[in-house]
Amino acid sequence: MPTTTPRTQWPTTLQALALLFAVVAYAYWPTLGAMFQIWWRSDTYTHGMLVPFISAWLIWRKREQLAAVSPRSMLWPVIPLALAVFAWLLGELTAVNALTQFALIFIVVASAIALLGNAASKVIAFPLLFLFFALPVGDFLMPRLMEWTADFTVIALRSSGVPVYREGQNFIIPSGSWSVVEACSGIRYLIASLTVGTLYAYLTYHSLKRRLIFVAISIIVPIVANWLRAYLIVMLGHLSGNKLAVGVDHLIYGWVFFGVVIAIMFAIGMRWAEAEVRPGAANPQLAHAVTNQPRHYSWLTALLLAVVVSSGPLADQLIRTANNTAAPHLALPQAAGSWQSQALFTDLKPEFANPSAEAHQAFQSGDHMVGLYTAYYRNQNFDRKLVTSTNVVVSTANKAWRIATSARQKQPAMVSAPDVSRYELIHQPGLGDERYIAWQWYWINGHLTASAIEAKWLTAWSLLSGQGDDSAAIIIYAPKATAGEALSAFSQDVLPGIYRALGEARGR
Repeated sequence: MPTTTPRTQWPTTLQALALLFAVVAYAYWPTLGAMFQIWWRSDTYTHGMLVPFISAWLIWRKREQLAAVSPRSMLWPVIPLALAVFAWLLGELTAVNALTQFALIFIVVASAIALLGNAASKVIAFPLLFLFFALPVGDFLMPRLMEWTADFTVIALRSSGVPVYREGQNFIIPSGSWSVVEACSGIRYLIASLTVGTLYAYLTYHSLKRRLIFVAISIIVPIVANWLRAYLIVMLGHLSGNKLAVGVDHLIYGWVFFGVVIAIMFAIGMRWAEAEVRPGAANPQLAHAVTNQPRHYSWLTALLLAVVVSSGPLADQLIRTANNTAAPHLALPQAAGSWQSQALFTDLKPEFANPSAEAHQAFQSGDHMVGLYTAYYRNQNFDRKLVTSTNVVVSTANKAWRIATSARQKQPAMVSAPDVSRYELIHQPGLGDERYIAWQWYWINGHLTASAIEAKWLTAWSLLSGQGDDSAAIIIYAPKATAGEALSAFSQDVLPGIYRALGEARGR
């Protein structure tokens, strides 16, 4: 007969788990710090600070069931744990917060499963998975949510008899102009509803079907509610002569409306609530059948997990030590063919933060004028990186410029024929119709792409293969009337010299 019981096995396992979590916290402290900073400064993700405490409370509610089973260390979670460590390394090398933070929480969950074993992990499966709601991710949904909100608002306004002229996420009605910006996307409502709704479904229902249905409702309701909120705000402003639903009361109204909608959703959901099922007495034979594992096995498993966990930050340090740390020298050509450098012809300045080097110049050939902006990055980190949501041609906060349309398209005239991100820009919106066409793409150690995701993967591969992370954003723009011919001709004549200059700046 085994000499241990569930209660005598738990202290050893918890001690090993606490030590392993200490190793994780020490090794990944910068990632934890970055996550906390986002929680602290962003209203959208402030709830992340509460998630670990909620998970701990949910685990505490299961203490009787946990006491009835015996923890049993397992080795198979080492495989997904190693994959998570590698994912963290990729995210760290390419400065992708979402990937490093997701990998970190996965490491925590996988470590707990490895030391607790199947029986105990099943008891607290939801509290462990609920930790993923601490991830401050979701901004990637903003463009699509903004587009949907604008679509619905315009359709609803026209259905109400209000004439609308729309261009991109901006539209004009007889009483004034409106824009669907990040704050109108509804991402805050969606994340808050999904987090609280999932917790509510877990505590209120016990059948998987009802839980999944309520979680789906928690996703759909805030999206539709945000559409209605945007439409009602515009209508209130329109009917009141722009005296209501503008400024601060715009935001206050939004949260009050959302709170009412969520309260109604929960009240309706309570009609199908299921009574809590109290766990029955544990099966003594089952409890003792899984206790024949030596206590030192938990420490050996924890030691192996600690080695795997620590390998990620160590590999990151070794790779970065081999990088070129010298400041790049970016010397772009001043002339090519019939194109000659000249003074900038407009005040457009793409918004790329903290480049290692940058160049902004204009060229002219006959009646054609083209602007060229290049932002060069080396030794990228979370404060200085090429691909990020804030590095854009024109931000929504820019008062002098506005993006009318954006799309991805092929440009056969381009050297190496990459896809480009094409933007139609309006200068001084409301003061005229001065429009420009801009093309943007990335140069990653000689590879060209217009995809931000591909740019990240190319950067990661370049680092892993020992070639550094030298990368650049290239943007060319011209007045819309001549943009087709001007940008194509410029691409054929000038871009080969630009690429050579970028290769020389790389210096490898």
